[in-house]
Amino acid sequence: MAEETGQEKTEEPTSKRLNDAREKGDIPRSRELSATVLLLAAAASAILFGSTVASTMLGIMVDNFALDRRDIFDPARMFSHLGEALYAGFFSLWGFYLLTLLAALLSPIALGGWNFSGQAVQPKGSRLNPLSGLKRMFSLKALIELAKALAKFLLVGSFAIMVLWLDRPDLEALAHEAVESAIAHSLQILGWSFLVMSLSLIIISLIDVPFQLYDYNKKLKMTLQEVKDEMKNTEGKPEVKGRIRQLQREISQRKMMSAVPEADVVITNPTHYAVALKYDQQGGGAPRVVAKGADFVALKIREIAQAHDVPLLSAPPLARALYHAAEIDDEIPAGLYQSVAQVLAYVYQLKRYRQRLEEAPAPLKDDDLDIPEEFRQDPPD
Repeated sequence: MAEETGQEKTEEPTSKRLNDAREKGDIPRSRELSATVLLLAAAASAILFGSTVASTMLGIMVDNFALDRRDIFDPARMFSHLGEALYAGFFSLWGFYLLTLLAALLSPIALGGWNFSGQAVQPKGSRLNPLSGLKRMFSLKALIELAKALAKFLLVGSFAIMVLWLDRPDLEALAHEAVESAIAHSLQILGWSFLVMSLSLIIISLIDVPFQLYDYNKKLKMTLQEVKDEMKNTEGKPEVKGRIRQLQREISQRKMMSAVPEADVVITNPTHYAVALKYDQQGGGAPRVVAKGADFVALKIREIAQAHDVPLLSAPPLARALYHAAEIDDEIPAGLYQSVAQVLAYVYQLKRYRQRLEEAPAPLKDDDLDIPEEFRQDPPD
């Protein structure tokens, strides 16, 4: 993309870019860190369990070279000795196996965490392309790997020479020790020497880990156009989102308009606002706003109300207060209970008058409705 558009990759990778790379098995890894942890675990195992392994191995040698008469004349005893030797040798090395196994499992996830990707193990023909292989061999990354290998060779070699020089008296003393103590002593020398040489690799790891993180981040960096394209693909194009919002508004308005015929009253401004209220006497609770609108939507609400004989009441202060204080399907605020109760009582009296059950109620005036100050809205221009 950067080559096609001529843009430089200056933007940090987005979370989607990082997640996509992770799904493909592309995560930061440091082979130097894994190798260092594994070698340190092996060296620690040699120090911790070296004496136990030495005594076990010595016992195996004694049992297999000190043969009695029955062992000599019974060929089947050979297999018995072999089984006992394998059993003792395996269980003497359990600590070594356990530590190195944990190091082998945990060291790779220290940098990139647990990750299993089926895409990473799928066969790819591009990996068999000799031209791609030659390109990787002579790339900057291959040159860096070569420099690291030379640095490891020089560093570990220097530490090995230093360790051999410092351990020279102990190594010479092994020749004068008994076999049993010499074996245990040699394993101790080997373990500590191995540990010191492994510690030298920490220097390489401290350099390699930041480099791998930098190289991984650089590889996933994006151009500004890639970021924009990703946002469009993730969130949708502006014109598509606008169309979706328009359809949502239309669906919401149709649902709202279908509730107007069931309303008990429509309170109007009388031209700017219209709010339809319904009170469920059986269900309890406060009256709810089933529809509301301004200007053309308010006109449509009034037309539907007139077509279905829903009472219309002009009460501008209350209409403005309800329009701004309550949403559709919400109960009216507690501060407007008294005013709405007066309106509903007037509507019920008016309905009974039309049924010739009561006398005509006195007209309801704006001054009769007590609108709290916090709900009062200025009239529109």
